[in-house]
Amino acid sequence: MAEAVRHDKTARQLRMLSDALDTGRLGPVRRLVNSLSPAEIGNLLESLPATKRGIVWGLVDPEDDGEVLVHVGDDVRESLLAEMDPDEIIAAVEDLDIDDLAELAEDLPDTVIEEVLKSMDRENRERLEQVLSYGEDTAGRLMNPDVITVRTDVTVDVVLRYLRLRGEIPEHTDHLFVVSRRHQYLGRVAIASLLIHDSSTPINELIDDEQPAITVDTSDTEVATQFSDHDWITAPVVDENNILLGRITIDDVVDIIRAEAEHQALSAAGVDEDEDLFSPVVRAFRRRVVWLGINLGTAFLAASVVGQFQGTIDRLVALAVLMPIVAGMGGNAGTQVLALMVRGLALGQVGASNANALVWKEARVAMMNGLLIGGVVALATWLWFGDWQLALVIFAALVINLLSAAVAGVLVPLTLKRMRMDPALAGGVILTTVTDVMGFFSFLGLATLVLLR
Repeated sequence: MAEAVRHDKTARQLRMLSDALDTGRLGPVRRLVNSLSPAEIGNLLESLPATKRGIVWGLVDPEDDGEVLVHVGDDVRESLLAEMDPDEIIAAVEDLDIDDLAELAEDLPDTVIEEVLKSMDRENRERLEQVLSYGEDTAGRLMNPDVITVRTDVTVDVVLRYLRLRGEIPEHTDHLFVVSRRHQYLGRVAIASLLIHDSSTPINELIDDEQPAITVDTSDTEVATQFSDHDWITAPVVDENNILLGRITIDDVVDIIRAEAEHQALSAAGVDEDEDLFSPVVRAFRRRVVWLGINLGTAFLAASVVGQFQGTIDRLVALAVLMPIVAGMGGNAGTQVLALMVRGLALGQVGASNANALVWKEARVAMMNGLLIGGVVALATWLWFGDWQLALVIFAALVINLLSAAVAGVLVPLTLKRMRMDPALAGGVILTTVTDVMGFFSFLGLATLVLLR
């Protein structure tokens, strides 16, 4: 429901923006754009063709430029940066948080990165270099080194006075992290606890040591899973020696979850999730033709199976009419299982330990579906063609293909995961090949044996 409301809001904003642009008056466009949050501006920019996008980007408040760049896909970011001179880029990104700046760093020109590093004080420069030293899609790259730490041997009064002297605290700070003299993570103290306890209360009496720290090399998907499982707002990040390095906040985790959802949806169709909706035609062509070529190859494989039974089809034309039913039902059934498996793998719910149980469960579901759907199709075939043997053949073929689809739907993504390949990207192509080949082979093979004896 919330997602639908968000989409409706974006559609309304896009209509209003397009109408304002069509009038040629940029004042209303500027007011509309700068009434939005950076994330909303980024979403609108991704929804505009290149010419209109350039006009709107030029009207965005320069103070928001950096945040907007963080909230757009790689292709769109590249096009926006191409319209900015180095001084504009430096002004846009120099005040970003360290984690956001690290996200943009790989897309920025080397000269800009050098100037940004020069403009930073030594502490922040070392923090950025530290974050950039960690692998992409890890907790180290996600974390923000800006954390507030306290010691166990101080009181609530000391901490509160320190916070007042500091003047401000980082966004999404719901806890302060407690560290040892060697800066090792010991636990956390809730801001709420500091406010309700007596000022003389020692911090060591308020420590919550039940929240585990996230190691710096943890994958971003595992980070998202832990936040989801524990309802965290923030989480500490430590190295192999339990030294506190920084923290990850919920806003970054929401971005991970949305990116993963887009990846699964688009990868299943062989599309890059960072592809610009209005990317140049040649670039879009190059990206998509690879997977279309792979699909073409698998289509020829399925066609070759059909070709082996050309004589059978020539003698019984009804087979050509019914073949798509067998292959199509298998493909749909397999896609259902594949979607569940890809989601389960992403959430860490599926692995070698429960693979056999999943295969057995999905095989039973497929058998029930095969018997029911096969029976309906067999009855329709008998009424249509008046041939009970043909009805029996398509019944058996549907049961066989639905079983094959179920087993493949479980085993294909597990195998791809073990081979360190993306199940969302390659699973659909392989599964479709299996169901097409098995569907045609079982249906035409059985027809040859039963009908043309």
